[in-house]
Amino acid sequence: MSRELTGFYRSLAEDTDPRGLAAPDLVRRYADRRARTRAALGVLTAAALVGGTAVGAQFVLTAGPATRVGPPADTPAPPSPVPSNPTPTPSAASPGPSGSASQQPPSTSPTRVGPPPVRTPTSIPDSAFFALAAANDTGAGARFGEGQVLPALCGAEPGASGTVRQRVRSVPFKLAGTPEGNIPDGLYRHSITIYRDGRAAAALDELRDAVRDCAEQPVGKVKSRQKLLPSSGYGDESVLFEMRKPFLDVNDQPTGDEEVRLIRAIRIGNVVTVLWEQGWEGSSSPKSQVDADSRRAVLAIRDWLR
Repeated sequence: MSRELTGFYRSLAEDTDPRGLAAPDLVRRYADRRARTRAALGVLTAAALVGGTAVGAQFVLTAGPATRVGPPADTPAPPSPVPSNPTPTPSAASPGPSGSASQQPPSTSPTRVGPPPVRTPTSIPDSAFFALAAANDTGAGARFGEGQVLPALCGAEPGASGTVRQRVRSVPFKLAGTPEGNIPDGLYRHSITIYRDGRAAAALDELRDAVRDCAEQPVGKVKSRQKLLPSSGYGDESVLFEMRKPFLDVNDQPTGDEEVRLIRAIRIGNVVTVLWEQGWEGSSSPKSQVDADSRRAVLAIRDWLR
């Protein structure tokens, strides 16, 4: 303690009751003890804060999803944010108006299965008829006219009703390798018929029934036998049948051979085309040639109906 302070303290003691004041050394000891107490309390407080922070951090880091504390059960959950431009996703099923599940349509258009639908025309241009391959062309060309589109089948008239438009032509052909100047190897009676909706398929059904019901019929001095043959891969559907009869010589006597005619009707939508191979001077129908020209006929009609 400084000399001035000691003198001041002595003067104060003389003016007051000396028993009420503590000695200077005692006052200094009290002051030092109070300072040490405050410092210790500060250190303990800081340690407690640091320890609490460490324990809390350890609890947060070690707690897994199962230990998270959620809001009380009666606290409503906050609304989920809705994106400004949500992308729709197809749902497997959603309840319809009647309460039953209804299939949701996919976001993309379905893949088309099968050939595209064909239109129903009202007229038949020359381009709707197929052109012979160069190796089969006799150079005589085709001749349009009127007449039957199918051979007689015991008086039946399959496909006679429901027609909108019909055209018929005759087309001679030769087989590949036949020398120039020879007679044709065959003759097609080729027709195209437009039907009302639903009548084209019915016409082919009627044709099948007519062939089945007319297994045999008289043709001139002999009998002709009719039979359905397998036919697939032509248009939407097709019917192929044969007419078989004995071959006669110039004196109308059987030679032991048979003359075979092939007839194929093909439906493409509401259109039916018929290739009736009529032969040339008693020749029989070559099936491979009829098949090839049937495919060409389908392609020509599909191109026309596009």
